[in-house]
Amino acid sequence: MTTTANVGFEKELFKMADKLRNNMDAGEYKHVVLGLIFLKYISDKFNTRYEELLKEGDGFEEDKDEYTMQNIFWVPKDSRWQILRDNARNPEIGKIVDTALLHIEKENDSLKGVLDKRYAKPDLDKTKLGELIDLISDLSAKYHHEKDLMGRVYEYFLNEFADITGGEFYTPTSVVKTIVEMIEPYSGRVYDPACGSGGMFIQSGKFIEEHAQSLLDISIYGQESNPTTWRLCKMNLAIRGLDGNLGSHHADTFHSDQHKNLKADFAMANPPFNISDWGGERLKEDSRWQWGIPPVGNANYAWLSHILTHLGSRAGFGGVVLANGSLSSNTSNEGNIRKAMIEDDKIDAIVALPDKLFYSTGIPVCLWILAQNKSHEKYRDRKNETLFIDARNLGTMVTRKHRELSVDEIKSIADTYHAYRNIDGKYEDIKGFCKKANLQEIKSHDFVLTPGRYVGIETEIDDGVSFEEKMTTLSQQLKEQFEKSNILEQQIKENLKGLGYELK
Repeated sequence: MTTTANVGFEKELFKMADKLRNNMDAGEYKHVVLGLIFLKYISDKFNTRYEELLKEGDGFEEDKDEYTMQNIFWVPKDSRWQILRDNARNPEIGKIVDTALLHIEKENDSLKGVLDKRYAKPDLDKTKLGELIDLISDLSAKYHHEKDLMGRVYEYFLNEFADITGGEFYTPTSVVKTIVEMIEPYSGRVYDPACGSGGMFIQSGKFIEEHAQSLLDISIYGQESNPTTWRLCKMNLAIRGLDGNLGSHHADTFHSDQHKNLKADFAMANPPFNISDWGGERLKEDSRWQWGIPPVGNANYAWLSHILTHLGSRAGFGGVVLANGSLSSNTSNEGNIRKAMIEDDKIDAIVALPDKLFYSTGIPVCLWILAQNKSHEKYRDRKNETLFIDARNLGTMVTRKHRELSVDEIKSIADTYHAYRNIDGKYEDIKGFCKKANLQEIKSHDFVLTPGRYVGIETEIDDGVSFEEKMTTLSQQLKEQFEKSNILEQQIKENLKGLGYELK
């Protein structure tokens, strides 16, 4: 099976780095490691350009403009990786790292307030910190030929730390890739109102590169309420060469929308599931609730409403991960909102996913694929239609508690949606997997959107054996097993009798 997981040097580095964690909390250690990887990344980019300028021989290697004009961060002399490596065994290494980060922020406006300066803290073992710097240096030298070395390491570490810490702000790669492959955000404005560490944006960038498009064709807009995760996302985008507008600071999407006037071409989100303390009681009159006021005790439909409001009116598409309860709940107006959204023709597809895909919860989840205009000329007219895909049986357990969708499985889901959506698509219902349903059919199910209600049960392949023959064979097998068990029981009794024990 081909999975979406990374293998190789990333795994090697993580194992060694995790050994150095000692007794430090993984949630804290994550920021120590990722901060160093980011620093190594920008130093590597800087050094490559530095060597180019040195060869040119014009004396511009210390000219800041020669770097910034090529979107390379300017790294001051005392912040360059070689300084850290030379001082890795210095008892003051924590202060040296913090100073390096401080000076980098000072010289690069886009990084102000982003870099986490925690290395001089007394509870951080400076010997272990030095060993970690050596480890990153050695690995970089060993695998210098690998493309996007530090970017791949950064992404792998985010994934592994999500596994250890519960992944509250991390969306598994296979889930992100499924959304991206389905809605194809290769140009225009891409928006994520709960962007976490930026996985949706990173996967969009990869999608664009794989399809020979330019990263300059997308504009990224995101928002994140957790300050530490907001900083992680900023670094993640920078390390991937993506320029994103994440607002001037971390902020709550519902109460401090950083992109109030945005009309996006694509929206993707994995908001917190079933969040109850979202402050809905203070937003009763909000203009975003065009389909009904979301319940105070659950933000699922607030997220859907918010995203639909931010989708452009022409061909805007959205992909949202929600708990399965959102498909059928009638609590506190949710059923009425769902009915209004369906009748307004905003739900293009629903995908039921298997359980154990997420680090933070083992429950199965679903994808809502939203469409602002199902009659847009670029696609097949899908007015009053919704596609249902039941993918609950897909995926393979890659660890004892975590499942992952394979590349082929993701392609199967995306291809099915494209066959349904595209003008030249050759879509066909597949019993047990996918079904195109019209408004009347959805209405007959009381506007419940659970795919299992529509796709039915997969048809078993006819093996040519009649029911009577199967029952005769089964009866014979049971009879043989019963006779064998009686013979075994008798042998046990005889053996025990020989030892002086007699069973009645």
